[in-house]
Amino acid sequence: MISASQGRLQDRRPLSIIDIGSNSIRLVIYEGLARSPTLLFNEKMLAGLGRGIVSTGKLDPEAVTRSMEEFRRFRALSDQAGAERMYVLATAAAREAVNGPDFIHRAEDVLKTEIQVLSGREEAHYSALGVISGFHPANGIAGDLGGGSLELIDIDGETIGDGITLPLGGLRLQDMAKNSLTQAAKITREQLARAKLLKGGQGRAFYTVGGTWRNLARLHMEMTNYPLGVMHHYAIGIESAANFLRQVAKAEIDKVKGIEGVSKNRRSLLPYGAIVLQEIMAAMQPSKIIVSALGVREGFLYSLLDKAEQKADPLISAAEELARLRSRSVDHAHELVEWTGKAFAAFGIDETRDEARYRHAACLLADIGWRAHPEYRGKQSLNIIAHASFIGVDHPGRAFLALVSLFRHEGVFNEAAPEIRGLATPRYLERARVLAALLRVVYLLTAAMPGVMPRLKWENRGNGVLALVLPAALADLYGERPAGRLAQLARVTNRRLVLAVEGGPSMSVK
Repeated sequence: MISASQGRLQDRRPLSIIDIGSNSIRLVIYEGLARSPTLLFNEKMLAGLGRGIVSTGKLDPEAVTRSMEEFRRFRALSDQAGAERMYVLATAAAREAVNGPDFIHRAEDVLKTEIQVLSGREEAHYSALGVISGFHPANGIAGDLGGGSLELIDIDGETIGDGITLPLGGLRLQDMAKNSLTQAAKITREQLARAKLLKGGQGRAFYTVGGTWRNLARLHMEMTNYPLGVMHHYAIGIESAANFLRQVAKAEIDKVKGIEGVSKNRRSLLPYGAIVLQEIMAAMQPSKIIVSALGVREGFLYSLLDKAEQKADPLISAAEELARLRSRSVDHAHELVEWTGKAFAAFGIDETRDEARYRHAACLLADIGWRAHPEYRGKQSLNIIAHASFIGVDHPGRAFLALVSLFRHEGVFNEAAPEIRGLATPRYLERARVLAALLRVVYLLTAAMPGVMPRLKWENRGNGVLALVLPAALADLYGERPAGRLAQLARVTNRRLVLAVEGGPSMSVK
């Protein structure tokens, strides 16, 4: 048996999922079952099983043949990656086609495992769990647009409310409308009238799930020159979305910037996806559109976790994993979390729930770039964090995390990465500088190793003076360099600060 690389977590056992959709079939191999799952391998084919199902009632015969060939490859890839378990999920086309049962039987023979054909209710449930797992928390209505169906479901935190499955998947809608976009809009409007839950979404977020909507979101990023190419938690304002969708729904797709990045098989379905989203917006009146990169597969994985694991914070879980894999000491990272919390309290800096979470994650990620050349540690760390496959964090929060590491390595007043700084709110930008300034002080006292921070304390010396006090046993760590960093912290926080040794000397830095 080939041993796992040190770049992988040693306590994980790979597993794979095959998702058989109406338009695409995808194999995803995960490093293991976890709150924030990491992909080992990911491949899809646009089979088009559901093409023509409205008129024939059957799965496309050519697509069936191609799928069986791909299933052999997917089985071999799963075995090659060492997946200890394979789960296979099939959705709308396979459950509705006349020849669906025969297709499933043949596929089970090739894949050598049982296939779970999801009902519309089950598909909606797992899609909702995918959104729940990816946001902290989700509150709105999720829509999962596949090739054969659209699942709509109300989500509030961990509570799954009303849901409905409608025959509005891209391939199906194209078939029903006989390639007429005008007719597609009419059919969509009529079908959505059945979705009474949309009225309850007014003023709340609409979460989009599915490849067609992700491709639309990527085109919107291109059109608006958005600086961060991370799909999960990409938020689109209603007015901007309306103008963009209007252009796509007119079948002017070839004129849209970035269309060359979308496969030709996908392009024909984009106007139908745009029409469905337009009609949902009209019926629901959401506050914004938010893209979820997680759907049925991730929801299914989430359902396999125990209750305690489900309640874990996905952002903190992912940051913890990176700290284990890339930092000099994960224990030091944990000490940073506690020490910076006490420092914020000493400085009178209040935190919202999300701000505390983001500070926690930033501390875990603070040392992941240490192996890089010193001149590039900040930029490399920023790039890794800004583009990491994190969930449970919005884009302004992601910018905060990245900027903390940039400022920690390259100075709190560094003006690099203006595009990332532009994503952070003014409050996040200020706090990123403060947190980075704290890290710059304490790393010079700890040499990035644990054991020192729990022995440091902040003391109020009166007259607005705050002292960072080292115990007498650590007096040798006292010096000009940490005092200079404390002076930077004083400027950032506009405080009078002193570096002191218990029962010994002190050095005023402002």
